[in-house]
This record gives sequence, C-alpha cells and structure tokens, in this order.
Amino acid sequence: MLKCTSVYTYEIDDPEAALKEINKQLEEGTTLLEHTVGIVMCHSEFIRSGVMGFVCKSLPFNLVGITTSAQAVNNEASELILTIFIITSDDAWFVTGMAENVADGVDAPVRDAFAAVAGKIHEAPKLAIVFPPFVSDNAGDAYIDAFRQVIPETPIYGAIASDDSINYEECRTLYNGECFDVAMPFVLCYGNIVPRFFLGSLPEDRVMPYKSEITKSCGPTVHEINNVNAYEYFEGIGFASGGAFIERYTFVPFAINQKKRDDYDGIPIVRGFGFFTEGGSAVFRGHVDEGSTITILKCEPSDVLSVTRQKIEQVNELKGVNGALLFSCTGRRLMTLDLGSLAELEAARGALNPGTPFMMGYAGGELCPSSIRGSVPTNRFHNYSLVILVL
Repeated sequence: MLKCTSVYTYEIDDPEAALKEINKQLEEGTTLLEHTVGIVMCHSEFIRSGVMGFVCKSLPFNLVGITTSAQAVNNEASELILTIFIITSDDAWFVTGMAENVADGVDAPVRDAFAAVAGKIHEAPKLAIVFPPFVSDNAGDAYIDAFRQVIPETPIYGAIASDDSINYEECRTLYNGECFDVAMPFVLCYGNIVPRFFLGSLPEDRVMPYKSEITKSCGPTVHEINNVNAYEYFEGIGFASGGAFIERYTFVPFAINQKKRDDYDGIPIVRGFGFFTEGGSAVFRGHVDEGSTITILKCEPSDVLSVTRQKIEQVNELKGVNGALLFSCTGRRLMTLDLGSLAELEAARGALNPGTPFMMGYAGGELCPSSIRGSVPTNRFHNYSLVILVL
C-alpha cells in the first residue's frame, strides 16, 4: 500500500506554531506507514525565519526539496507558504542522499553520493526524485547524464531550485532542515511503486514562420544555425540587436527536435535562451544537439493554462492515483503574470480531481521522462514545461 498527503503552513514567524499546524494536518490527513519520505518546498523567507529548519528537523522522516516562488496544495495556493508532499508505504521504501557539490562537475559527486547510500542495494530504484541547485554554468542535462551513469534504466524526475528574486540569488536546495547553494539532494524509491509521468510544454501548432537546423553546436552552446553564426541568424530574423535578444523576445521558447539522438522518441523538447557569447554563439538553458531542427513558438498566456488543464485531465482519467507531484517552469509563471501571479497554480488546483493529494511548485528547469519504451525511460531535461509525477 502507498499513500500520499500534502500539508502546508503560512506561519512564517513562529516555528513551533508552524510545526503544530503541520502535525495537526498530518494527524487528520493520513497514518504514516512503515516507510515515509517528504518533498518540501518553501519561499526563501521560511529559511531566514528558521521555520523550514525547525519543521523539517522535527518531523519523523527525511525531507528533500527546493525553494520556489509559489506553490499549491489541495486547499491552498500562495507565494509565502511552506508545503510538504508526503509519500508513505508498507511495501515501497525510500533512500535519501545528497551530492555535496555539483558546481565544479556533476558526475563524480553523483557517483559518490549514490555509492554512499545505495551502493550495497542489489536492485535498481523504480524512481529517482532529484533536486539540483541553480548553477548558471550547468546545463540541466548534466544532472540527467550523471544519474544515467549509475541508474541507466530508472526514471528521473525533479526540479531545479528557483525563487522570486531578480537574479535567482536566493535559490536553495533543502535536505532535512538544512539549505544548500550547490548541493543536490535526491530520493531513490524502491519496492512496490509504479510512477507515471505526464509532460506538457506549449502548443506545437503555435509556431512562428522559422524552422531551421542546428548546424554546429556543443552541449547548450549553438555556434551556427543554417550554417550562419547564431547571433547573425537571430539578428537576420529580427530577434537580436546590439549583441542581445530584443527585450520582447527574451522569454520566447524554442522547440527542439533532437532527431539524431540514439534515444530519440519523436517528442520535441523546449529550450529557453540564455545569452550570446562574445563570438556570437547562443547559449541555451539545456543541450541543443547538432543536427536538431529548431522552431520558435509563439504562445499566449491562455495557451499555458490550456496545456496545464489538458494534462491534468489526463491524470484525472487514470485509475489507482494515490497522489501527484507537479513542477512547472518559472518561465510559464512569467508568461501568465498578466492573468495573475498564481494563475497556473489555481488552474491546476481547480482542474485536478479533488480527492487527489497533490503539491505543485515552480522550477528553474524540469527533469522528467518524455516517454518510456518498454521499461526504459527516455529521461530528459526541459524548459517552459509542466511535468507531473503520478503515484
């Protein structure tokens, strides 16, 4: 048996009052079974006030998570809130760990952390829930690639830390009441647990009349598009000027069809633009493979909410749903601000089956399989996307 529940507190000044509120909701919402883990998200103010640390250290199970700009659970949606999604089971079990420093390379810290907590477990986890820090020099694909080396056939799901500051300087990862700048906590799930995934980005039919080929790239850095310097290409179509993107195109999403990948599954990924180098190369928020085609998407705020509702309706149609954990790109939040700072959270909360425990927050990048073929997941890093884990 596996059960989920979500709890929350708005109490930002009194740690003991916050814990009392959380415990009351726990007592009313579920009975903890033999094995339990918690996913925690909060605004950075809860770290400064000491509430996050006190609550997480006082609860009788391990907690991993991130800071975020806004969150929702079944009954609430807000910015200044702390939420916890609890997974408890008799026949599934959970191992938590943390890669200590992924700012100077990801592979070795992940390999060492995995060996420390799961090296003697003679089976692969059924699911890995991963919370990378916001490190501007790391493309999100690095986290996928690092875990793929130690658990090649395990679905990888998670979110990069985010916040509501101008330069994301308050992003933190969270592990058992402590916060970290460059460490990556994670949960490995074993036993009788069957994760299901949904991925929604933006409507693929809302495209601008530009479809081109990446003719030279390395990782997230695109040097040439259609055999033209990347900056010159974007300047030529009116998107860039003076060495940067024109302001109204700053948050334009790009659909990337990585058709030359060995594990290509036919599903495009969405990338956000980062910056231009001095030489005119374009650096994106994730890898853009050479030989991929690139399409520029043009979407209205209502399109974001429409995709969110569509994906949640798919969740509602499933049988045996114990709970759902959702992460949406902070770029989607920025795209819908004219509809309200909580527009997507409220849309999700209103669309989801009222009996489904859930938690949703915003991410600086999303990790989720785009498909699972047989038993092998096609793990991907995403931008401008909504990713849903159903348990």
